[in-house]
Amino acid sequence: MPLKPTTVVLFGATGDLSRRKLLPGLLHLFQSGLMRDVQVVGTSLEEHDRDSFIEFAHQAVLEFAGDDGDTDGWSEFAKLLHWAPGDTGPEGLRRCIEEAEGERTAEFDRLHYLSVPPKAALAVVHELKEAGLVKRSRIIMEKPFGTDLASAKKLNAELHQVFKEDQIFRIDHFLGKEAAQNILAFRFANGLFEPIWHRNHVDHVQIDVPEELGLEQRASFYESTGAYRDMVVTHLFQVLAFTAMEPPTALEPYAISEEKNKVFRSMCAIEPTDVVRGQYVGYRDIEGVAHDSETETFVALKCYVDNWRWAGVPFYLRTGKRMAEGARIISIAFREPPRSMFPPGSGVGDHGPDHLTFDLADQAKMSLSFYGKRPGPGMKLDKLSMQFAMHDTGWAGAVLEAYERLIYDAARGDRTLFTSAEGIERLWELSTPLLENPPIVRPYAQGSWGPNQIHQLVAPFAWRLPFERQWRNPNEVGY
Repeated sequence: MPLKPTTVVLFGATGDLSRRKLLPGLLHLFQSGLMRDVQVVGTSLEEHDRDSFIEFAHQAVLEFAGDDGDTDGWSEFAKLLHWAPGDTGPEGLRRCIEEAEGERTAEFDRLHYLSVPPKAALAVVHELKEAGLVKRSRIIMEKPFGTDLASAKKLNAELHQVFKEDQIFRIDHFLGKEAAQNILAFRFANGLFEPIWHRNHVDHVQIDVPEELGLEQRASFYESTGAYRDMVVTHLFQVLAFTAMEPPTALEPYAISEEKNKVFRSMCAIEPTDVVRGQYVGYRDIEGVAHDSETETFVALKCYVDNWRWAGVPFYLRTGKRMAEGARIISIAFREPPRSMFPPGSGVGDHGPDHLTFDLADQAKMSLSFYGKRPGPGMKLDKLSMQFAMHDTGWAGAVLEAYERLIYDAARGDRTLFTSAEGIERLWELSTPLLENPPIVRPYAQGSWGPNQIHQLVAPFAWRLPFERQWRNPNEVGY
């Protein structure tokens, strides 16, 4: 079904997210033909007019439109850009949108992207109400969606005074990645894997998102959030739900959202004793950070989904700033055979259990590791792997960047990859014991993998990152 004519209104249009992701993403959606009948209205508190905003957008796409610097179609796309000065209020915003839509006002759907600080989000929502821009509209909201159960409920209650729940799209760019969606395809389209995606065959699961970036530019924001609120509730738990959910009754938004919410309902509360919090050395020296700050820049935790499929299977989650490398992986560790017929010294078990690993990086990859016999006499086993990389296929050019996919889905009203009010409130409810009684913050060196206590948390298992063996490069000799 073709997309209806759409006006995309970017609040915070001159901010970093807009410059790096939203404006280049909208150009790519226009180029690809997915969103051709579109008008883009930018607004912020910065002083711009239409010409200077177009130039701002041009510089953004030149810098961030991908490795190939693809800006074909820019001259056509530039004609679709408009500017609504932030100081003209609700009436000025409505007037600019109507001018952009021209004679066809009644035909357009409107998609309002709130790329603004959390404290400003509700002010924008009320501005849209005053401007009469709620009907035929959807809003995309950036995290965080509250900071605890009480604030999440308050935020949702205020949002629902203006917009219905099916108009609100709470964005999680992790779920916009092809690899995240590949989990659904891998699990539910293949008879090989669905029967073993179960506590009888799965030993444990790891979701690991270390980051090399620091917090020099975001310290004041981070002081009121920390790694758990910033990353675990809004990202890692969402990925966990995709990994653990039951088969939906249909591949449609409501059915998938309902299965995700069932996972959240089945999760056990997060116990402080199952959590390691850390802070990288040097964080307290950043301007805006208290000299005795207890804000965590790292968190690792163990949690459980207490249902028939997953009872007793630990899920290990880890994320942090200023770590040894940046990565985004989901790793499923399968149970080892209950008894080995292989002789001592054969190598079986030396490299741990078999793993199915999804790499959620922009270059999506999957790997299945297993034991196989080394050629030659005797019975010597080595760890082998089968690997698939999206960029090695003919589909690579069709991949949408995560924000592009999510903007496109929101414009179509497809809620599959977005978070519901019920889901968010349930996750804050699960987090209450931890937030009320957080464990101490332990220091860790920049460029490390976090505090030493993470190894006690995951024992008797081991963290998959850092990988002992790197992903294979098909371009290397001997591949």
